Amino acid sequence: MIVMLHLAVGLMEKCCVFVAGNAASFLLYAAPIWTFARVIRKKSTEEFSSVPYVISLLNCLMYTWYGLPVVSHEWENFPMITINGLGILLELSFIIIFIWFASRKQKLKAGIMTTAVIIIFSITALISTYVFHDHHTRKELVGSVGLIASVAMYGSPLVVMKKVIETKSVEYMPFSLSFFSFLASALWMAYGLLGRDLLIAAPNLVGCPLGALQLVLYCKYRNRVMEEPKPAQEWDVEKVDKKTSKHVQIAVVTTDENINGKKSQIINS
Repeated sequence: MIVMLHLAVGLMEKCCVFVAGNAASFLLYAAPIWTFARVIRKKSTEEFSSVPYVISLLNCLMYTWYGLPVVSHEWENFPMITINGLGILLELSFIIIFIWFASRKQKLKAGIMTTAVIIIFSITALISTYVFHDHHTRKELVGSVGLIASVAMYGSPLVVMKKVIETKSVEYMPFSLSFFSFLASALWMAYGLLGRDLLIAAPNLVGCPLGALQLVLYCKYRNRVMEEPKPAQEWDVEKVDKKTSKHVQIAVVTTDENINGKKSQIINS
């Protein structure tokens, strides 16, 4: 009876963490919506980077595959399919918008990275399906690739964090993305530990401190505005001409007065 009660409590805890983790992950994947609303409004990607969205796509692809019965035992990791499947749709949408409004150089970079992600996922899926024939080995393979993808996803904001430190501005590091990145990694780490699945918990052990570091940077630089170079001071030609003409006029008047004064002295003498 006590054992059954203990199992029931453990299951409830896992379910609660799963629901909270799914909610946090949804907010994490949806956080860039405001960023891309700005991109569409300005018709430019400005200084935003495509790296976080492409790496997030790889992470979503790998963990959706990990949760399917092909890799996992039946539907034991069904929660991972729901949220990461939604993540695939969102990240693909963001990448398409980014490529549409990006400069030629950024389009090429984003296109190459997205193609590489699709190739990596396809190779992993084919090997796990046709080379390995038991769930344990398949989970190890897909989970290992997914672990690398997750660490890369949580580490990808380092590119933006570098810019934040250089410019002392958080304009291109939205608070919502940093906050939900930290929250999602913390909850999925708890989910992995409760389910004793280190392949889920391990990457989030990296994600938590990186998310916390982003929040620290945000708090430090949130009230600072990125400085823009001031335009060169323009010369007002008319004002200069007026000043010059005044000086000339004064000089002429003064000279004339001196000449007249000398003439009068000569006549008097």
